Amino acid sequence: MVLLRPPLLALLLVFASAATTRAQELEPGRWNHLPINTNFIGVGYAYAEGDLSLDPVLQIEDATVQIHTVALRTIRTFDLLGFSARVDLSGAWQDGTWKGSLAGTPARVHRKGWADPAVRFTLNLYGAPPVEARHFAAYKAEHDSQTIVGVGISVQVPLGEYFDDKLINLGTNRFTIRPQLGVVHERGNWKLEFTGSTWIYTDNDDFFGDNKLANEPFYTIQGHAQYHLLPTLWAAAGLAYGNGARSTVSGDRKDDRKENLVYSASVGYSLTRTLGIKVGYLGTSGLARTGIDFDSVIVSATFFWPDSLVRAALGLGE
Repeated sequence: MVLLRPPLLALLLVFASAATTRAQELEPGRWNHLPINTNFIGVGYAYAEGDLSLDPVLQIEDATVQIHTVALRTIRTFDLLGFSARVDLSGAWQDGTWKGSLAGTPARVHRKGWADPAVRFTLNLYGAPPVEARHFAAYKAEHDSQTIVGVGISVQVPLGEYFDDKLINLGTNRFTIRPQLGVVHERGNWKLEFTGSTWIYTDNDDFFGDNKLANEPFYTIQGHAQYHLLPTLWAAAGLAYGNGARSTVSGDRKDDRKENLVYSASVGYSLTRTLGIKVGYLGTSGLARTGIDFDSVIVSATFFWPDSLVRAALGLGE
């Protein structure tokens, strides 16, 4: 084990906190009532840039980061014991550049590769019965007001690019497990959505300098308001707050609690019955003494098809 000097350790923990909380997503629709036996595939691009707030003792000034992300997600919905359920698989390729001035000398780090993928399971326990796609429009027409309660769990898998001798990595080299509880209320053109999550981290036994990194849980709560301007056009705004994830490095507990405020706005449009696009903005403000402030622009498209459509195309009937 390499004994890290306090300035270097503080810098490492700022970068580690970015990986620890960077997936603090703020996205409406994670508890949507979807027709069962339906497949979704989405692709998106995000550009993010931000400023790093560091302790002055580090002698790092004008620290910035720029990250390009291309993401892919697939969703499968199904009936599980009389409840509507879904499984999400997501992955992302990233290209990032970190810049700054260290004691007056310009420095630059570039990374590109795969970030950690994630799998998420969701079960709607109340208000969203399993309905096939061919009956879904009729069901929605009969239910102008709807309240949904769901539970979920997301697991971030340490398969992203990670080097134990590098200061900055795209992967985290550990699992992140997030149990979640969500409530959605729809009435007319309005939809309100609330989610609470706890982020639980396994240890990174190959942290920089042959050290061990552990983090306390990170707690988040978020809310969204969405309004349908037209049957094919909606707009949404969201706000989230996160707190926790204090670090311990090789047994030494640090005073580096993370505290973030995340805010978003997005617009979605259905081009066809099975294809939709979305454009959004996501901002992150670090409220603790040190952290990272991000601004992101996101563009995505989602295509879906029910099993019945595939069977009809193959001439197999219902």
